[in-house]
Amino acid sequence: MQFEVWAPQADRVTLRCDGVTRALERDPERAGWWWGEAEAHDGSRYGFALDDGPVLPDPRSRRQPDGPDGPSAVVDHERYAWRAPWQGRPLPGAVLYELHVGTYTREGTLDAAAERLGHLAELGVTHVQLMPLCPFPGTHGWGYEGVSLWAVHEPYGGPEALKRFVDRAHELGLGVVLDVVHNHFGPSGNYLPVFGPYLTDRHHTPWGTAVNLDAPGSDEVRAYLIGSALAWLRDYRIDGLRLDAVHALVDTRAHHFLEELSTAVDALAAEVDRPLFLVAESDLNDPRLITPRTEGGLGLHAQWNDDFHHALHTTLTGESQGYYADFARAPLAGLAKTLTGGFFHDGTYSSFRERRHGRPLDRTRVAGHRLLGYGQTHDQVGNRAQGTGFRL
Repeated sequence: MQFEVWAPQADRVTLRCDGVTRALERDPERAGWWWGEAEAHDGSRYGFALDDGPVLPDPRSRRQPDGPDGPSAVVDHERYAWRAPWQGRPLPGAVLYELHVGTYTREGTLDAAAERLGHLAELGVTHVQLMPLCPFPGTHGWGYEGVSLWAVHEPYGGPEALKRFVDRAHELGLGVVLDVVHNHFGPSGNYLPVFGPYLTDRHHTPWGTAVNLDAPGSDEVRAYLIGSALAWLRDYRIDGLRLDAVHALVDTRAHHFLEELSTAVDALAAEVDRPLFLVAESDLNDPRLITPRTEGGLGLHAQWNDDFHHALHTTLTGESQGYYADFARAPLAGLAKTLTGGFFHDGTYSSFRERRHGRPLDRTRVAGHRLLGYGQTHDQVGNRAQGTGFRL
């Protein structure tokens, strides 16, 4: 089996696989890459050591059976026999249910959740949106501090359990959407900076230094993120990805990362002959995100419409603090504007931000179904001091 790793700053790289250590060679065709062959099979434990450092998990690890700090494990995706034939389920007209694996059932596993998907199908749900599944320290968490962006959190059941979950969802006619985080990496178990310039201090985000999308070495970092996204869609037959907080993806290059990602996903959709889609979370109210690439946009297929939620929330609850203040002055009028025009803030003044915000949505270029309206999410319910969200 061939192993490879990008480690442009290393002078020596060794592979340790199932207790056997061997030196890797520089790849003459790809700068900064190292490769070598070793006996391995599904489940083989391995890792890489750079120069005189410790053995570390593979940045592209498909499985972390002992958690983010343990060795990686080989995953043979061809071993799984898919049961349900699936032609895909497109996003227009969809009803999404956000599901956290750890709290959906008492067991807190993908297999236990799969047994209860029938309830969602009976409710009229069309797609189940899973909160992030990448490995994180411990057992319980939201998943937004994950590392190993190609792997599945082991306490949830690991790779095979995710395939069984997707299979069961597809048997019931449910599409599966996965929440992925590209705007930062978790601090615990994150060895990416040891391997290469995955982060840059040119920009800063709420989580610290930014993911390197435009500094030296960013070609490989972008390929890392895109490769992870395509792996979820291809290897696990996921139908779409929810992209966390894309406004924190700082990219000054002319060819924006999101445009590159949407191009790759559309190409994969054509290859596998089923609809695949990307749904952005953004607070920018910038229609370029969901404008087709042929029209000069970034080509994402949809975005969460925060304005709809805020207008609905203030209408039902009367809350007026924080960013709800802009909507509370005339909540019904705000709700009507978001239902007919998309954005509430489309270049209008925001008292919360103390500046103008957003840009008008050109309905001749952007279809209305590209705005995903929601009544509540983990952010709006859980990101509150006392968890005081509301139920519809």
